[in-house]
Amino acid sequence: MAPRGVERLLNVIMTIGSRARGIDRARLFSVIPEYAEAGSVDAAEKMFERDKAAILDLGLPLLSERDPFDESVVLYRIDRAERGGALDVTPAEYTVLLAASRAWDDAAAGGAARRVRAKLLSLGLDADADLLRRTPRGSVESLPVLTPLLEAVTTGARVSFEYRTADGRKAARRVEPWLVGTQDGRWYMLGFDLDRQAERLFRASRIESFPRVAGRATVPRPADPSLASARGPQGAEAETASAVLSAAPFKALALREAVGAALEAEEIRLEGASRAQVRRMVLSDARWLSVREPAAWRAEIAEISREIAQLHAGAAQCEALEAAPVRRTALIRPSTGGADHLSRLIAEASYVLSRGGAEIGELAEEFGITHEQLISDLQVLFLCGDLGTGWEDLIETEWDSGTVRVRNADALDRPLRLNAPETMALLAGLAALDPAAGAEAGIVASAREKLTRHLDPAAQEQAQGSGREAAPPGLEQAHRAQGRASAPSTAAPLGRTEGVLVRVQEALGEGAALVIRYSPPDRPGTTVRRIHPIALETDGGRTYVRAHCELAGAERRFRLDRIAEVLGDGAALSDAAGPQALEASGSGSDGLVPGPVWLRLSGPGQWIAEAFDAAELRDGSEGTTFARLDSPVRSALADAVMEAAGAAEILAPAVLRDEIVTIAERSLRAHSPA
Repeated sequence: MAPRGVERLLNVIMTIGSRARGIDRARLFSVIPEYAEAGSVDAAEKMFERDKAAILDLGLPLLSERDPFDESVVLYRIDRAERGGALDVTPAEYTVLLAASRAWDDAAAGGAARRVRAKLLSLGLDADADLLRRTPRGSVESLPVLTPLLEAVTTGARVSFEYRTADGRKAARRVEPWLVGTQDGRWYMLGFDLDRQAERLFRASRIESFPRVAGRATVPRPADPSLASARGPQGAEAETASAVLSAAPFKALALREAVGAALEAEEIRLEGASRAQVRRMVLSDARWLSVREPAAWRAEIAEISREIAQLHAGAAQCEALEAAPVRRTALIRPSTGGADHLSRLIAEASYVLSRGGAEIGELAEEFGITHEQLISDLQVLFLCGDLGTGWEDLIETEWDSGTVRVRNADALDRPLRLNAPETMALLAGLAALDPAAGAEAGIVASAREKLTRHLDPAAQEQAQGSGREAAPPGLEQAHRAQGRASAPSTAAPLGRTEGVLVRVQEALGEGAALVIRYSPPDRPGTTVRRIHPIALETDGGRTYVRAHCELAGAERRFRLDRIAEVLGDGAALSDAAGPQALEASGSGSDGLVPGPVWLRLSGPGQWIAEAFDAAELRDGSEGTTFARLDSPVRSALADAVMEAAGAAEILAPAVLRDEIVTIAERSLRAHSPA
């Protein structure tokens, strides 16, 4: 059952909202049991002030007005006429916003993220089922620390927290947040570090204590803070030159598309490339890429490849691993005021009331809760109502027939307004859809525009009054948070990946099959497969097509940027490597390592533990971290270890150590003088 605070707030909302004229404090304090039982009038006043703030935060238009018949009396009411303030969106825009809200389903989200879906469902709109099927599910990192960080940005506050740096050290930080946004499915905060008196970028997942407000921000915020520029190369690492790479045909497809190289071209030219960028790019794709020019860059990668091969040669030294203490997981406990539960209760009632009823399974699925949780919610609604007219005037709920019906709850039949942190959280979900927007790019762009205007309605009204387009600070910050200045032009020609995406979306809409040429990450050449698309999914900034593969005879996930092209129905199917090669690789049929993997990570390689969601971390000496990964993707892990340039060593299993030696020695030969 719900905490007493949730029941009290729901009773307050029903008691105030059921009266068109309003209710005064004296009457409210006499009918709400918790107010009546408070130790003093002052205690009841303080409780009511907190409840008012919570009601406004829910998005309900709570008004206080003088009684026209007695100026000394203040009446409280919920504005019944104000129904359009939540979001004015089309069914298509509503659908992509629902899809964006699903980006948080797979993680223990912060309060802002949990409330977003409930508030969207309270709008009473119907999603376009066909469009929802073609829009990807996503997985955006979701953490309890996000809510206070988003609130600090929107309120101009400074925060303090414990932070684990890239080299594994833990330190206190005092920061004035400027921008919170996502890159590649991960959250970052850009702000001014008060102790270092400089701009700094912080990875949200490394914050190990709940951020606390530490006063008002005093440092002027830059006009155009940007996550993309903050993450760029700096200093000597920014050395640039024209580079020439050797590439295996049909490999490094994303790089080919970025520079306009043909799928089968064996040479790729990069103008004004960064040395650090090329080094990471080539090492992370060392099976298929090598540097021809400049000679100094070629020699550097040869030396790194030699060091990686030597590091993994022979048996691993595991004594330090066995002696290292296990790092305790940071227990970040967000404040629990019941706002998440209350917003869900109101949204459930609004959803049912707007439709006259809803199937119990459908309702639980829409809100992402279990059947038992839904029944518990309905029981809470059943106990609450307008207490000012007696206990007989409670909300009526029934569900025994399998259909949920709610009556006598007209005060809850309204959309809930998104607050600023919730709006920014939803913008991050939209950013997760961007790589897979395809034909829906225009809808995603218009939904984003309405959300960013929603951050500052006053600025929008002012702009409309002056005859110009609104541009509140939140709009520009939201675009820059995702590293985009504006939506791409719908008239621009489609790139290879976008063209493939459109074909996949068409197949999803029509229930049709596709014949694709696919480039496996760890095998030469390509395979040709007939697939039956089931859904689009995003994970960590990557877009995947989940489909039944006729060649494999099972369901598989295909990374969108590895689909070289969509072929005609008459193309012959082929698996160039064959099932024997797959079995010999030691991977399961899904490409995962069948068991745990242990790694030793030094400072520059710590990101691997985060990228692969390490199941266990141990702290070694001199900033070394030992990480256990449970069944990681084999090819992705091998690429990451190479990219770490010696800052990561696989300790177990031995077969993976041998694979790294093979890849590194191949890279060494490719970069050695002829």
